[in-house]
Amino acid sequence: MRGLLANGGAAKYTAMYVFGDSLTDPGNNKYFVDSTAKADYLPYGMDFSEGPTGRFCNGKLIVDFLAEMVGLPMLPSYVDVIVKGASTAAGVNYASAGAGILGDTGYRFGRVVPLSQQIRNLKKTVDELRMQENEVSNYLARALVFLDIGANDYLNNYLQPDYYASSHIYNITEFVDLLVNRYTDHILEIHGMGLRKFMIADASPIGCGPLRIRNKVCDDSLNKMVGMLNRRLKPLVHHLNSNYPGSQFMYAPSFQVFTQLFHNAAAYGFKVKDEACCGENGNGKGTKPLCYKDTVPCPNRDEYLFWDAAHPSEAANRILAHLIYNATL
Repeated sequence: MRGLLANGGAAKYTAMYVFGDSLTDPGNNKYFVDSTAKADYLPYGMDFSEGPTGRFCNGKLIVDFLAEMVGLPMLPSYVDVIVKGASTAAGVNYASAGAGILGDTGYRFGRVVPLSQQIRNLKKTVDELRMQENEVSNYLARALVFLDIGANDYLNNYLQPDYYASSHIYNITEFVDLLVNRYTDHILEIHGMGLRKFMIADASPIGCGPLRIRNKVCDDSLNKMVGMLNRRLKPLVHHLNSNYPGSQFMYAPSFQVFTQLFHNAAAYGFKVKDEACCGENGNGKGTKPLCYKDTVPCPNRDEYLFWDAAHPSEAANRILAHLIYNATL
């Protein structure tokens, strides 16, 4: 079983399994020819050791830093495991840009991997581990599951009534109920595979991206909507801890942490918090969330809170990872 233990068993966790969207996608979407939700071209990855891998950033993601903090190496994307035979010994990142808790979220991007399919991919990984090793149960029980998903269920579902039926079927309270119920089912499905340690991050403040900031102020109406989901997650974590003894469910207040960083950006060394380092025309302005291919970004990217109009810079991700880890309950 020693072969499955990252760093010879010295890590805090045996492995880490990541589920999420573009904030955590290390490049799962880059192989999908029928997807527009990918960032496998420069200037994305310009500060990452492997270049453009599909990360929606100039460098490392929050989960890359979190893995380092708990003593684990960089996690491979699930598709790299399939295509390149990357090792799953330290865990796998299943996140997919555009994905949500609901299966139809993000379909306008073409192919994305919803949370339900991400979990099915985990099952394939677990089944393969059980075929290779006899003592997998202890390994899985000591692995960390990190979930950060839900923002796209608003941005690329409920708030686009011309393309999605959800806002015609549910009022906002009913929609949040739907998200919480589905999310709970998904978490318990993972738990049923033998995973026992969970870090559940709340959804990011969708009103604080450069596309929606006006006069350095976030769109409070959008943040209040996603806040309705987040207020349900902490009681959910408490409920899971009470009902599944022997397991550990942790609540990571990502919304609060990012909002704190946004409002105190200068104190953390950021000179620009309301524009992207790499806008659609390379100037931080524009109306698109992603950088155009081969545009020239700002030279002082460590001074920018946002890399593109929807995703933090590597400098911001490094700080956010530490703040999230220290604030996790």
